[in-house]
Amino acid sequence: MVDIAIVMGSESDRAISNRVTNVLDNTDYSYDVQVISAHRNPDELDEYISTDEAFVYIAIAGLSAALPGVIASKTGKPVIGVPVGAKLGGLDALLSTAQMPPGVPVATVGIDNGANAAHMAIRILKLKGE
Repeated sequence: MVDIAIVMGSESDRAISNRVTNVLDNTDYSYDVQVISAHRNPDELDEYISTDEAFVYIAIAGLSAALPGVIASKTGKPVIGVPVGAKLGGLDALLSTAQMPPGVPVATVGIDNGANAAHMAIRILKLKGE
């Protein structure tokens, strides 16, 4: 069992994932990193979410940035979305990540800001420990 599940939509998001893990590597929190597209691998994503025991998800995605919302729709655990600046300066991904329907919350950090996603996950986990 890990504390934080980091899921990126494609291998091209690896640099952002590295920003997350660079912060987490300086803590005692455990994490798992997966590349699972909400569009190309929906069944694999369903399986991962249903069997994973992480306390917090960090979802990294650009373009339509569906991944954070899809994960949030399938779990009651906190989901932190990291929009990636793949096109349009990342504004499309930022808006997609932030504009979730009622009952499907995603905590959204700035474009390409994997470090802040890690810091948010740490704060959430600290609350769990109190």
